[in-house]
Amino acid sequence: MALQPGRGKIEGKHYLPSTPETVTWGELPNALTRPVLSVDSGAAVTFDTVSPEGILGDQGRDPDAFLADLGVPASEVLADARAIAASGLPHRFGVDAPHIVTGPVLIRGAQPGDVLRVDVLSLHPRARYGIISSRHGAGLLAGEFPEGSPPEPDADARHWQRFRTVTTFCAVERRRGRLFGSLTSTSGGRARFPLAPFLGVMAVAVDSTTEVIPSTSVGLHGGALDCRDLGTGARLYLPVQVAGALFAVGDPHYAVGDGKIGATALEGPLRATLRLTALREAAARAALGALREPFVETDTVWVTVGLDADLTEAIRRATRSAVLFLQSRVGLERAEALAYLSAAADIGVCRIGPGAQTAFCRIHRADFTEPTAAKPRLHRPPFARIVGAAGVEEAAGVQDVAGEGDVGGVQDVAGEGDVAGEGDVGGVADVGGEGDVGGEGDVGGDGSERAPEPVGVADGSAQPVGGERPAGEPGGVEPQQAGAPRSPRAGTTRPGPADRRGRPPGR
Repeated sequence: MALQPGRGKIEGKHYLPSTPETVTWGELPNALTRPVLSVDSGAAVTFDTVSPEGILGDQGRDPDAFLADLGVPASEVLADARAIAASGLPHRFGVDAPHIVTGPVLIRGAQPGDVLRVDVLSLHPRARYGIISSRHGAGLLAGEFPEGSPPEPDADARHWQRFRTVTTFCAVERRRGRLFGSLTSTSGGRARFPLAPFLGVMAVAVDSTTEVIPSTSVGLHGGALDCRDLGTGARLYLPVQVAGALFAVGDPHYAVGDGKIGATALEGPLRATLRLTALREAAARAALGALREPFVETDTVWVTVGLDADLTEAIRRATRSAVLFLQSRVGLERAEALAYLSAAADIGVCRIGPGAQTAFCRIHRADFTEPTAAKPRLHRPPFARIVGAAGVEEAAGVQDVAGEGDVGGVQDVAGEGDVAGEGDVGGVADVGGEGDVGGEGDVGGDGSERAPEPVGVADGSAQPVGGERPAGEPGGVEPQQAGAPRSPRAGTTRPGPADRRGRPPGR
């Protein structure tokens, strides 16, 4: 079953649901945005995030009707998505940014000049399905895809089929303790790929009192980074620009390929638990060196990000940031840093297409050793200098927590206590009778392993959405056997009306 708001396990000290009062549609916070939750530095917050897929104007802004047409029963539609769609929140499809943004959260004591460290403690899918959409004018192959007729000029939420958006539905399966997206074509082809959840949008407030910050923006505030390294166990560093930081999240993904070439990932709602810690200058320098821009680290890699309208320039920016990081944090000379990057780093693209491009430079932490005591600089061959260069690895864990004074007197939305759980909901049982072999447990922000969280309802009966209901089990779904044929509606691509070879759109 779906992981409904407030149900199941709440791992953070604070809980922030997505409601019409706690979200914005398509906008990130600025200096005047009112916080919806106030926490101490170092607190863990659980966010229930909502995907915009199924509630956007080109999908009718009616998740019940839209998802029913894809074979999803009403019990699997999230109540918060339903409430946001039915609310009076203004949104102009094709004009406003698409994301449902939850927050912002005020971190007491955080001040401009600090760095906000975001530890990703856990990410749990809230639904047993995800959606990939192809929209006209979006993605790397805009103008080529979607194939078929362009949108009609009078398309709107009441006549949403006229937008001619192509939707691909993916069921979520569990196999051998891991979650997979399963895409089945009407022609019989099938693809299955592992899920790697992350939040596409994480941001602090921009220091502006007049500017509207679209959720598609990227910059020093973070924004739509779309960096898939930001999974469970990762840390994101963002320079604080306003008092309290005002941190917000959105755009939850189940999986994405480097580049996000079709403009959307496998979009699906997540329950995300994040630890929010304000770092003073000393702790920030220990973690980042002289770098003061969005930065990602995991147990195995460091990732710098470059942002620009031009892809080549975005790659240059990511590379320059990597040089600065290796020089100021690890101790390489600039020429040595560039030499190392040329030989061993990975350059890639987080997001490509019309608008801002996001590139990354991924550095492998295993290539660097702990620093040794300072020694006199001796002449040595360049190769020996590169091989012997020392790094600082453990300093990233140093914390200098900002003060805990309350800023603005904002009330805690969910109080201080944990929310009572009712069993983990929202995942799926193993497909095809294959036993769970242990999976990979979530990694805490401190690097320690967590016990694997059970995914699915308490009796283990949850199965991928899209099949028929078993007789005598209202709201249930038929267990999906590995390799078995699917219902034509499950995991299929639904074209717009013009692509149905003359058949009228179903509703």
